[in-house]
Amino acid sequence: MSALLTVHLTKAGRTKIRYPATRVADDGDRITVRAPWAAEGVRDFGFVRFEPGDVFVEYFWRTRWYAVKEVRTADGVLKGWYCDVTRPAMVREGEILVEDLDLDLWVPADGGPVLRLDEDEFAASGLDRTDPRAAARAVRALDALDEQARTPEGLPALLR
Repeated sequence: MSALLTVHLTKAGRTKIRYPATRVADDGDRITVRAPWAAEGVRDFGFVRFEPGDVFVEYFWRTRWYAVKEVRTADGVLKGWYCDVTRPAMVREGEILVEDLDLDLWVPADGGPVLRLDEDEFAASGLDRTDPRAAARAVRALDALDEQARTPEGLPALLR
């Protein structure tokens, strides 16, 4: 089992991003990888900035409809958790394949508000018409992440 992997994120059948990651753990359902910020330059969302040097510890499940990414600065300060609603990850030799379903959740480490993101993109995607079962699973996944994020244990409880 190679320690080096490529994460391949698709959206609507097209490659959104591919990036190298190091396998941290794999229990047969959840695979955990560590990767540096993979995009070019700084991405300022207004509520968080991702920038060169940031480190992502990413948790993908083969049976769950989401991925959780713990985001830290280069010097280890926790920024928060970025959650992508996805189809369950497929893991094959050297690669993690993940299909992004548009819905996202941001949970800041400083206790600020939990933000549900891209619900407009999800509605515009037409998934509710083309694959209503997947659309329902995606909405349930976002709701479950949102609910977990608002508990006293928060998202770290999912990651233990």
